[in-house]
Amino acid sequence: MLGWVVPPPKRPIKTKKELLEERREKIQWLIKQNFLKSQRIINAMLKVPREEFIPELYRDYAYLEVPLPIPGRKATISCPHSYPLFYETLELMEHDKFLEVGTGSGYGAALAMEIVGTKGKVVTIEIDEETYEFARKNFERLKYKDILPILGDGSLGYLPEAPYDKICITASCPKIPDPLIYQLKFGGKLITPIGSPRSVQDLILMEKEQDGTLKTKSIGNVLYVPLRGKYGWSDYF
Repeated sequence: MLGWVVPPPKRPIKTKKELLEERREKIQWLIKQNFLKSQRIINAMLKVPREEFIPELYRDYAYLEVPLPIPGRKATISCPHSYPLFYETLELMEHDKFLEVGTGSGYGAALAMEIVGTKGKVVTIEIDEETYEFARKNFERLKYKDILPILGDGSLGYLPEAPYDKICITASCPKIPDPLIYQLKFGGKLITPIGSPRSVQDLILMEKEQDGTLKTKSIGNVLYVPLRGKYGWSDYF
C-alpha cells in the first residue's frame, strides 16, 4: 500500500482503556515530533476515538503509524500524524467553514468538527459509495450530526456551501482542481498532495490572498492514494 507495511487482520483484543492510553501516548509522541502544536487540535485528537473509525479486524492497530484498509476501492485511513500535519498547516480553527475532499473513514471530518466547533461547518465529500456508507454510519453511530457528508466527485467541490475558509484534499492530485480554487474564500487556505500516485508526492499549501493572488509553498513529501473524479488521475484506474 504505497510503500507501507500493513499489519495482518486479526480479532481485536484491546480494551477501551488500553486504546485510550495508546491514544494519549500517540498524542504525546505527535507533540514531541512537532506535528501537534495548537491546544484545540490536541483536544480534538484526545476526544475522538480513532479506533471507532477502523474496521474491526484492524481496530487494535489504530495508533500505529501506518495507513489501514477501510471499505471501498483502494480506500485507507491515513496514518495518525497525517491529520495534525494537514490541520496545523491549514491553521484550522474555531468557526471555520471547512471542506474535506475524500471522507474516507470519517475520522478526519470528526476531528475537524471538534476543531471548528458548533459555530463552524464541516462538509466532506466521498466519491466511493462503499466508503461513503462506512463513514456515514460512523458519523451516525458516534452522533456527529452536524457534519454534512456528500456522495460525489470531490474534485468538483460542493458549490452550495461555498466559499470555504479551509479546504483539505486527502488524495494526490495532478494539480489543484480549478473548482476548489474557485470555492476557496479570499484569505483562505487549501492543502493537498500533488504528484503521481506511483511515487512520493509534494504536500502543497496554497493561500488565496484578498486580491485573488495564489501563493503556494511545499510542506514536505507524503504518500497518498490518487484522487478520483474529473480533476483526478483518470488514467490510474
